[in-house]
Amino acid sequence: MLTIITGHYGSGKTTLSLNLAVNSAKSGKKTAIADLDIVNPFFRTADSLPLLEELGIEAIIPYGANSNLESVYLPPEVEKLFRYDGNAYLDIGGDDDGAIVLGRYAEKIAAAGYEMICVISRYRPFTKDPKDAAEMIASIEATSRLKVTGLVNTSSLGDDTDGETVLASACYAKEVSRLSGKPLLYTAVKKDVLATLSDGEKETLGDILPIEIYTKRLF
Repeated sequence: MLTIITGHYGSGKTTLSLNLAVNSAKSGKKTAIADLDIVNPFFRTADSLPLLEELGIEAIIPYGANSNLESVYLPPEVEKLFRYDGNAYLDIGGDDDGAIVLGRYAEKIAAAGYEMICVISRYRPFTKDPKDAAEMIASIEATSRLKVTGLVNTSSLGDDTDGETVLASACYAKEVSRLSGKPLLYTAVKKDVLATLSDGEKETLGDILPIEIYTKRLF
């Protein structure tokens, strides 16, 4: 299965991608992850290479990632994921600029079959309004020539995230889903925050994906 994760920069794409890949590998599935985020250099899949290697996850990293190079380049190994006999995850760069990468491979991706998840966050400047988030989704689809198949609410304030932070994003996520016409698949919640929520509060959020933070922060 080919799963693409896209959305605005800093919204949690890499964290979600890594958690999905780790969960896949731990369940015994053959797993690969490709970091195709050439927009944002601060949260990279390359940060977690030791963990990925330990779990047997094949990682495809752009040339120049985690370096002082101004540009990064996509390795040709990316294309083998379009015929991968396991679970492959593509971490795509921020908004429609990052989706240009997808446009290069649109025909091959469509032929392979895919799901494309767009992460949404109430706390990012350019997507805090549901209408703006819905417009971003439409822009990503137009640029990539691929369809978003579902949304994941990744609303977070980093280390300052608590239960209220997540709960306050529930109505936002539902409204983005309504405006975009895309189903809300689940809300991603850090495991320590999830432990503070009551059963009733969890029901407010709907389906939940408990996550760990595997990337490092440089600021």
